Amino acid sequence: MSEAKQSSMPLIFERSTHGARATDLPALDVPRAALPAGLVADRPPALPEVGQLDLVRHYTHLASRNFSVDANFYPLGSCTMKYNPKLNEAAAAMPSFTGLHPLQDDADAQGALKMLYDLRLWLAEIAGLDEVSLQPCAGAHGEYAALKVIRAYFNDPKGGNAPHRRKVLAPDTAHGTNPASCAMCGANVVKVPSNAHGMVDLDALRKLVDGETAALMITNPNTVGLFDGTIVEIAKILHDAGALLYLDGANMNAIVGVSRPGDFGVDVMHYNTHKTFSTPHGCGGPGSGPIAVRKFLAPYLPVPQVEKKSDGSYFLDHNRPKSIGKVRSFFGQFGVLLRCWTYIAACGPDGIRNVGQVSVLNANYLAARLSDRFEMPYFSPERKHYCAHEFVTVPKSLLSRGVTLIDIAKRLIDYGIHPPTMHWPIHDCLMVEPTETEGKAALDRFVEVMNLIADEIEQTPALLKDAPNRAPVRRLDEVAAARTPVLTAQA
Repeated sequence: MSEAKQSSMPLIFERSTHGARATDLPALDVPRAALPAGLVADRPPALPEVGQLDLVRHYTHLASRNFSVDANFYPLGSCTMKYNPKLNEAAAAMPSFTGLHPLQDDADAQGALKMLYDLRLWLAEIAGLDEVSLQPCAGAHGEYAALKVIRAYFNDPKGGNAPHRRKVLAPDTAHGTNPASCAMCGANVVKVPSNAHGMVDLDALRKLVDGETAALMITNPNTVGLFDGTIVEIAKILHDAGALLYLDGANMNAIVGVSRPGDFGVDVMHYNTHKTFSTPHGCGGPGSGPIAVRKFLAPYLPVPQVEKKSDGSYFLDHNRPKSIGKVRSFFGQFGVLLRCWTYIAACGPDGIRNVGQVSVLNANYLAARLSDRFEMPYFSPERKHYCAHEFVTVPKSLLSRGVTLIDIAKRLIDYGIHPPTMHWPIHDCLMVEPTETEGKAALDRFVEVMNLIADEIEQTPALLKDAPNRAPVRRLDEVAAARTPVLTAQA
């Protein structure tokens, strides 16, 4: 049965009425010209014919069935699905920006170049580092670009002068993109184990670092939601061996405005602007992943770089002989960067600091309120073990009653809450990240729902087996959908 029929909503093609139309095209004001025969089809495309009101109702109805941050709580750990202020969208839609061509002369794009220049200075200051490239168009792309910069530095006889350093270390709590980025750059990846408290095992790290090590890629706070307080010692171990410390800035939203990576020993890092500065998610491409570096790595950054002349004007500098070259067309994902600039400008220094503080406060509030029924392996206020911006729960006692993690996740949909991240970074876990944009009422509602689900598991666990029960579409066979997708509608 098709999804549309299951939920009693016709497809747009099923709404079609011959002769109906939703648009009125203006009168032709240029001479009519015939198209080449090879471009003309034998018959018109089989597009739906609907009136304007039917069109609006159809897509408004579809939109109302979607989960979205604007309509629902999205505690999706590690992905950081937080609210995107509409001010950002208004700025990005300004005709003075949208009307610019990427090949516009520098002299005719001074406002846009000033925005890019200011943004890279702001990001450098927030990172505690010296220079920033805005070119990478996603977090993983930032990893790739940063690793290319590290490789260029060690390959440079007048730089690191150690081309044999091709080994990159990554903690076992690292994001999956870290080893993938290393592989794409021809680096060998070596896993560093964690200790019993979820932090990097320093003794193991000392044994693994050697003369072939180029860098350690660390996420701090890490993927179990803990800030590794030994980060200064970690940096010293790397630096004493001639290697560099790379920060995966995916969780920078937990420390932004509170702690600067450069101050605790980081040499190079990337940002995920959607996680820290509330830009839209990029889905692997149309996002932004700027990289920040120390001064000795700056010559290797991608070209072009936005610079400022002595007369106060701005230009794109392509003359950087040691650069790794271009990693993105033109100078980065301009619309996303403009949203990032708007967000930072609106927040100001105090607001940016508040982002980090409230994201940590919200996560610890939730963890504390849920910990009596949902086991928290890394959260223990009694031992002064707190989380950063997210936390992991492994609800063993509830799962022992015959339900699965997917049952809990699907039941959350019935209550209008998007399920948290599941089974990562450890098995049978829920990773919860409330973000700083949620108010206390939303957090309390989440606690209420989680406790209701816990009651259901203890009293009527069968209720969860068919969840979701109130969604437009009931539970689907996700494995079959992934392995044998049906990509056409059936009449």
